[in-house]
Amino acid sequence: MYLIATHINYYHICKRKLWLFANGITMEHTSEVVAEGKLLHETSYPQRAEKYTEIEIGGSKIDFYDVKEQVIHEVKKSDKMEEAHLWQVKYYIWLMEQHGIAGVRGIIEYPKLKETKQVALEAEDRQYLEQCIKDIQRIVESNLCPSKTDKRICKNCSYFDFCWIDE
Repeated sequence: MYLIATHINYYHICKRKLWLFANGITMEHTSEVVAEGKLLHETSYPQRAEKYTEIEIGGSKIDFYDVKEQVIHEVKKSDKMEEAHLWQVKYYIWLMEQHGIAGVRGIIEYPKLKETKQVALEAEDRQYLEQCIKDIQRIVESNLCPSKTDKRICKNCSYFDFCWIDE
């Protein structure tokens, strides 16, 4: 299985969403929330294109990487799923280490909230990520889609109609 940061993010949000996405059932293209997030990413820091680079590493795309300062910048619309955002950035840092780039740190930026969150990867985080990767592989390779959950975030999920069509 080819793992990307989206898998890590979805693992922390919803195992069903993770399974569906990893098995080729994608709904993000139908979501206004996803479209808003992309627009926010493109318009919040227009000067960054000159200064920082969007990079792809291990199949994952990092919003902005400051090579000089070794800082990953990840832009997010809201902090409602902050834990998932933190682990996504920690996974990026881990990926950089796997490719021989040490000393990287991250910043999650919430432009609408005018807030930032510093992110570092600790030794115990590496162990947790390795466990997450194993669990993600187990979930994705299962023939059974995990059951739907009923969380407050479900109503804004791009998979909402798919999960709740029978309701």
